[in-house]
Amino acid sequence: MNVKIPQISESEWEVMRVLWSKSSPATAQEVIDQLASPNNWSPRTVKTLLNRLLKKNAITFTKEGKMYYYSPVVTEEECCRMERRSFLQRIYNGSLAPMIIHFLKEEKLTKDEIEELKQILDNKAQDAP
Repeated sequence: MNVKIPQISESEWEVMRVLWSKSSPATAQEVIDQLASPNNWSPRTVKTLLNRLLKKNAITFTKEGKMYYYSPVVTEEECCRMERRSFLQRIYNGSLAPMIIHFLKEEKLTKDEIEELKQILDNKAQDAP
């Protein structure tokens, strides 16, 4: 299935995380219960976010009686991939090396992280043309 990955806002990401973490569809109330308190959101805000995600085709729903059950249409990995590509294009003009160099210079890494990066780069070097 070839699904267009929608761009979602920070708040919509919070809703999606709840839906991705559930093994089965979630009711609006279950999403509200998980998000209202930590984010200080009203139930209406959560319902608005669910409706936005429906319009973006990021989620779907089934209706059983008076209950609506929401499920993600797109996976977390698909959304993360799209966000990485969007970020890379917007900030680094699509070029990966300057971004990696910037992060490596600016961020503190553990020895284990450095070793993991070396291993990834060694593997990439073997596959390079």
